[in-house]
Amino acid sequence: MNIVDIFSIGAIIISYFIGNISPAILIAKAKGVDIRSVGSKNAGTTNVLRTIGKKYAVITLLIDVIKGVVPVYLASITLGEKTAAMCMAAVLLGHIWPALFNYRGGKGVATAFGGLLAFYYPLGLIALGMVVLGIVLTKKMSVGTIFAATSFPIFVLLMKPEFTLWALALALLILFKHRQNIQRLINGTEPNLGKKIDK
Repeated sequence: MNIVDIFSIGAIIISYFIGNISPAILIAKAKGVDIRSVGSKNAGTTNVLRTIGKKYAVITLLIDVIKGVVPVYLASITLGEKTAAMCMAAVLLGHIWPALFNYRGGKGVATAFGGLLAFYYPLGLIALGMVVLGIVLTKKMSVGTIFAATSFPIFVLLMKPEFTLWALALALLILFKHRQNIQRLINGTEPNLGKKIDK
C-alpha cells in the first residue's frame, strides 16, 4: 500500500463523517423537535420545510449540498477522480446512516447533488433538471428525485461510462431510501411539496 492509497482511505473515512453532519437533526433539535419522529420522519430538507418552515429548510438544503461538495471536490483535485467517486459514496452513506446519530439520517438527495456537482458538474446539473421537471409536472419532490435517480445511470453511461456501476449503485441506494414514497405514490397519498404537516 503506497502513500496515495493511505491518503485515499483516509479521505473516504473523513467523507463518511462529514456526511454525519445533519443540519435537519440539529436545527430541529434546537427548535425542540425530533425531526425523525414528525412528518415523514426523514432528516432532510423536505421534512424540515413541512414541519418547521422555509427558512430552516433553506439552511438545511445549503449545508447538505455543501457537505457533498467539499470532500468530493478536495478529493478530485488531490487524489483523482476514482477517489472522488468513492468519497461521494462515503459522504452519501454518512448522511443516510450517520454513526453519530444512531444510523438514522436522511435520504441523501441534496448531499448527492452536491457531490455530483463537485465530481462532474454537468451530471449534477442534469440531475437537478430532472428533479425540477418532476416537481413541475407533479408538485411532488419524491417524483423529481425518482426521475433523477432512474435517469442518472443512463447519463453516466453516456458521459462517464467507466463509472456506470458506481452510478447504478448510488441510484439504487436513493431509490431504496424512497421506497415508502414510491408506495405512497402508488397509493395516491404522497403529499405535495411544501404541504404543511402538524408536528
